[in-house]
Amino acid sequence: MSFLAPLGLLLSLLAVPIILLYMLRLRRREVQVSSTLLWRQLLQDREANAPWQRLRRNLLLLLQLLILAALVLALARPYSEVPTLTSGRTALLIDASASMNATDVQPNRFEAARRFALEIVDTLGDDDNVAIIRVAESAEVLENYTSDRTQLRAALERMTLSKGIPDWNAALTLAAAGAQGAEKFTILLLSDGGVPANLDLTLYGEVRHVPIGSSAQNVAISALATADDPVRGAQIYARLTNYGDQAADVIFSLNLDGTLHSAAPYQIAANSYLDLTMSELPAEFRRVEAQLTRPASSTLPDHLSIDDTAYAVYAPVIAGRTVVMTKGNAFLERGLAALNAWQVYRGDPDRGLPSERYDLYVFDGWLPTTLPDSNILIVNPPPDLPPNNLYSVGGMTNQTQIIRVLPDDPRTRYLRFNDVNVRVFRQIRAEWAETLVEAAGGALVLAGEFEGRRIAILPFNLLDSDLPLKIAYPILLANLTAWYKTPRALNLEGSAQIGQTVVIQPPPEADVVRVIRPDGAATTFRADQPLLIYAETLQTGIYSVDMYSGESLFRQEFFAVNLFSESESNIVPRAVQLGSGADAAAAEAPQEIGQREFWSLLALIGLAILALEWFIYHRRLGAPRLRGAAAGKFSRTARRP
Repeated sequence: MSFLAPLGLLLSLLAVPIILLYMLRLRRREVQVSSTLLWRQLLQDREANAPWQRLRRNLLLLLQLLILAALVLALARPYSEVPTLTSGRTALLIDASASMNATDVQPNRFEAARRFALEIVDTLGDDDNVAIIRVAESAEVLENYTSDRTQLRAALERMTLSKGIPDWNAALTLAAAGAQGAEKFTILLLSDGGVPANLDLTLYGEVRHVPIGSSAQNVAISALATADDPVRGAQIYARLTNYGDQAADVIFSLNLDGTLHSAAPYQIAANSYLDLTMSELPAEFRRVEAQLTRPASSTLPDHLSIDDTAYAVYAPVIAGRTVVMTKGNAFLERGLAALNAWQVYRGDPDRGLPSERYDLYVFDGWLPTTLPDSNILIVNPPPDLPPNNLYSVGGMTNQTQIIRVLPDDPRTRYLRFNDVNVRVFRQIRAEWAETLVEAAGGALVLAGEFEGRRIAILPFNLLDSDLPLKIAYPILLANLTAWYKTPRALNLEGSAQIGQTVVIQPPPEADVVRVIRPDGAATTFRADQPLLIYAETLQTGIYSVDMYSGESLFRQEFFAVNLFSESESNIVPRAVQLGSGADAAAAEAPQEIGQREFWSLLALIGLAILALEWFIYHRRLGAPRLRGAAAGKFSRTARRP
């Protein structure tokens, strides 16, 4: 054992005045006498002639010397040399992601990693510096490089566990920045090994890994989605995955809007999955919650519980009403009728617009004198001037070679026009419209908003092209009709992952948008921007997006947040690939020497002895009085007749 502050041992000289005080201390024995006058002269003689007393055995003196010894040793900071994983400057990266909730190591993997980190802090040398970095949805530096053990322990104590997917790239980049100016720099990973395989750790300097975890047994809901089948109606799809090496029995329960709909037992083979499809569902529901539980007879553990529950939102497609004003163009009628989103009716241009209101009007080679107050699709526009000065009319052109299709637009999603042949088309110009498909002679497909209406124009006759025979035709109709629908504020396919940002596009009439988390906490936005970014998706569950116009709630949409990550649900402990061959083995071997201090233990022992000394001292003060009181009581009792 050695001392970091050996000069502190000089404080042991304080034992000398303590002993002297006991030798100079007057010692008296309590004796009951009839009068104190007989003792006064004796006491005066003793005080004058015997100031020094023979040092006698005294328990309090012994305890006080032990207290002094413990405190002096603590101040001298004794230590012993112990093997440690690292020395110098170290970036300590602690995995706080979803997989670290696994309970195969008690109480969980995260707590095991934190205990290991505390041991590393306890073995730091005076010249060692450590930074504590929490690795979760984002990298967070909890304590910058320091050798102060108190600050490092406090950082580890306030570290919290997450349920998300770790961003290892950001964490390693942040850690590598600490290598500047360091003679020896090490990045130490405390993790169960969920580092992406495509991440090249050699770019970050010397990296070492301490594996956490012991078992891979886990069953998860790895997918949950809703769909609207045109024949069977609402359907729910789920995938149950067993990441363990033994077959697992589970009970899969389904709740719709908070009410139990079904529960059934299933068995999932080892390292396999089971797909489920549920139909015959209620006509109306919005929120879906699925849950996995184990039968009472099952003895197989499930070490990760956060992926046993999944959520989904069902948004049924409400069919809109469309009328096709055409003189027998079957391609238009059949193309729209093939889309589940629309109920198609046929109109007669010779009779004019029907009196009923429709969500979409399709005009083929004909336009009314007044535009209806609704969305419109114009095919083969007539040469006459359109109502409301909708566009300017040009001549016919046969320059139909395709130049480009507007990229990154939902109306041209998956759209390919390279194999479409058009004989001629009319040159149309409209300032309010974007050109979705452009040919050499002008716009071949236009779309935009005009006086509150969404309008698209195909300035050619379908019968003068092979478009209805190409795959581009149903894709174009599906994209355009989806655009005609009332746009959703949320453009999410499926559910969001924990930590994923969600983009909200508030409608024009919205003044305030309020997002309510599963725990009831709300975030309020002013709808003064076209796009709102919501990033507080750190809880699994269903989030509500409420849109207000003034004080009135006029629209409500929902989205779900789930884990759905194979890298996190597959909790098998993995060794991080640090290099190859001997280099990797050497990187993982603990070859450094650290220092383990004992001052805190000695200070605790000194405090315990101090409490004992205080107790004994006060007990001795009270004992004579108790004996005197008891004797007096006895004398008075004896004198009674």
